Amino acid sequence: MSALPAQLDAPRGVPLGDHLARVVASGRKLLVPYVTGGLRADWTTILLAMAAAGADAIEVGLPFSDPMMDGPTIQEASSTALARGTTPSSVAAELRPLEVGVPLVVMTYANLVLRAGTRRFAHQMATAGVRGAIVPDLPLEESATWEADAAAEGVETVLLAAPVTPEDRLATICRRSQGFVYGVNLMGVTGERRDLASSSSVLARRLKALTDKPVVMGFGIATPEQAVAAARPADGVVVASALMRMALDGASPDAIAARVADLRAALDSLG
Repeated sequence: MSALPAQLDAPRGVPLGDHLARVVASGRKLLVPYVTGGLRADWTTILLAMAAAGADAIEVGLPFSDPMMDGPTIQEASSTALARGTTPSSVAAELRPLEVGVPLVVMTYANLVLRAGTRRFAHQMATAGVRGAIVPDLPLEESATWEADAAAEGVETVLLAAPVTPEDRLATICRRSQGFVYGVNLMGVTGERRDLASSSSVLARRLKALTDKPVVMGFGIATPEQAVAAARPADGVVVASALMRMALDGASPDAIAARVADLRAALDSLG
């Protein structure tokens, strides 16, 4: 087996899609761990530890009172962060001085975006070093203004595709998604599962047939074995609930980083 490529750093201003495409071209599977902004006082230390452990980008959840796409673990993390007084502005303020070395992608909800105003929200995130955004409850038919305002600030809008998405809509999602296409492994909310859904590989192959953009699979990925299975037909994976369960249970940043490193090593075995 040839030597695996070293981690590719991304300077703060590098577009999300350009960076991820460069990583994929190097032969490396993408690893995108998740952290809930404001979850703990040391949440930015967790974020930096994830980057050092081999993340290619990091998804930062903005806590929201009604996270409809999220399962019990992320809901608990969101509630915990809100109880600490976390807001999008406080998350942005804590991110602003950081030099993470990989792109940041916020996961948020339309209520937070629209309440702030699309251009103002995008500007706030961009000045905090955020290069991408996922707004899963903003319908495709109503997202053009957000997409344009976000793009003007250098924030790429990542769209989600589900196993039941029909082919014509899947093609539209692939065309309009920026940064990467987020494939949802299963119908339902986020959360750890004992087994990876069989729909994961089917959707990954459908997406790969429609786009040259990186295809990253998420929802229900908890173990290195599941990460490998999900990434094999795709370009990488998002891992969220398993890591946030550790954080909620009091695991140290180093322990969480060790789990990320295990996931990284497993994905690199596909190289």
